[in-house]
Amino acid sequence: MEKFAAIDFERANGKQSSICSIGVAIVENGEITDRFYSLVRLAPSYYLRKTTAIHGLKRMDTMEALPFPDVWSMVTPKIEGLPLVAHNSSADEELLKAAYQEYSLAYPDYRFYCTLEFSCKYYPALPNHKLDTVVAYCGYELANHHHALADAEACARVVIKLMQENGVTRLNDL
Repeated sequence: MEKFAAIDFERANGKQSSICSIGVAIVENGEITDRFYSLVRLAPSYYLRKTTAIHGLKRMDTMEALPFPDVWSMVTPKIEGLPLVAHNSSADEELLKAAYQEYSLAYPDYRFYCTLEFSCKYYPALPNHKLDTVVAYCGYELANHHHALADAEACARVVIKLMQENGVTRLNDL
């Protein structure tokens, strides 16, 4: 099975670059072999009640965290050359691109695959294709939904299941 990284971001406010936490799950040979989670200090640091209600993070939680470039420098070696998987990947890719732009970093054109699209294709009868619904259908429990690492691991498990069910070894074949 192709090695890949499942990724998730949570954001603090309506600004696309306001990533406040990052979760990454590295998958090798159908198993999660590495995990990464970090809070991210943002500037300006403000949270909307709406986003805090979703993920529970507040300004106080990220005040002492490293800024995005420092956190991302820890992620980069883990995901280098790997395809990235996210649920509603276009949203995560937009957040990542916005953070790169905010910090004047050169975006390296990551390859993203989408578990939302995969679930619509392979599980069309589901009542909806929200991550928690898809994960439950795949037989996994998402106990801490909207925690970046929990959501990244959930995406990883969905892709592993889909690849096994469909007898494919590459994401391009899904």
